[in-house]
Amino acid sequence: MADRDSFEQSPYELPPGSTEVVLVRHGASEAAVVGNKFPLVDGHSDPALSEPGRSQARNVAARLAGEDISGLFVTNLRRTQETAAPLVEATGIEPTVIGELREVYLGDFEGGEYRIRSGRGDPIIKRVFEEERWDAIPNGESWEDFGARLSAGVAKIVASVGPQTTAVAIVHGAVIGQLCRQATSSRPFAFVHSDNCSISRLVVLDDRRWLLRTFNDISHLTVKTGPAG
Repeated sequence: MADRDSFEQSPYELPPGSTEVVLVRHGASEAAVVGNKFPLVDGHSDPALSEPGRSQARNVAARLAGEDISGLFVTNLRRTQETAAPLVEATGIEPTVIGELREVYLGDFEGGEYRIRSGRGDPIIKRVFEEERWDAIPNGESWEDFGARLSAGVAKIVASVGPQTTAVAIVHGAVIGQLCRQATSSRPFAFVHSDNCSISRLVVLDDRRWLLRTFNDISHLTVKTGPAG
């Protein structure tokens, strides 16, 4: 590099050998109704998107369709797959399922029970947020188990798309919260408040350290919902 005396600011570029993972929270899902449990997939609640959620999915697809996307990833839960559908249509990229990135396991509060109890101000839900741990819910998933499987999921994405690329992963609220926590060494629930179809950007460096670039961008949304449930 030639000697120079002037050094201007320049746009951000991915560091050599790194991979950008664009984290999109799924769109709003259908309402939890007392006495009518959500279906379960591998023990996890599996509601469909609501009409606002489908609108949000179209918004986020329009926002991301012009980016140079090397891979699209979803979980085994249909709200992520339904959120991905407009982006699949816009780009022609078929999504890959990464089961490790499914939502935190809510134990006895699966099936919509968590959202109902949260809406009613249940004392166990209050304890979850006071203690900042999901396993305050009976049979809920611990931070250690949750974090380990998410790290494995991110590693699968990076291995699939390779360095100097951008991947889009449509995931869940607690997943985004935990990944941001791991990137920043924050307190456990510092990032659990992402909105439906928000965009957060994670960079995985070539030495496997993580960098959080943005969190909860919702400038593209015309319908805003979240974060609970």
